[in-house]
Amino acid sequence: MASITDFILKQTTSQASGINIPANLKNQVLSGLSNSIIGSITQTASQPSGFDQVKALLTGKTSAAASPITGLATNLFTSNIVSKLGLDSKLGGALTALIPSIMSKLSGFIKDQDGDGDVDINDIILSLKGGNAKSGSGLLGAATSILGGLLKK
Repeated sequence: MASITDFILKQTTSQASGINIPANLKNQVLSGLSNSIIGSITQTASQPSGFDQVKALLTGKTSAAASPITGLATNLFTSNIVSKLGLDSKLGGALTALIPSIMSKLSGFIKDQDGDGDVDINDIILSLKGGNAKSGSGLLGAATSILGGLLKK
């Protein structure tokens, strides 16, 4: 199983393939789109009741269109990439329109990984880790740190 970060990058690249992104900006734009989605998940997880919002999105209990995580990803991408790179409104709009679709692909990504009959923090961490991610790196490291800190409170 691929990690969620690999899954998001694959979805971003695939869904943006039909959009004419200037070659000199393509890597920055695609990375920015993926990082905005990942950032929205990790920022939400660090907030009170954020874990429940992340869990609802990743298990499919909340649609991507209705999730505040999707709105946050859109805001992050607009402010960190569209504005900073000076993308025109047509290109920026086409790219931000991909976010709900990419987020909807995350629905059901998290399943019961540890066989205890429910989706809990262990399942989310195992899914974030994927088959190849090393503990403590990337989104897994951030999530482990954030979620571990929340659980100690």
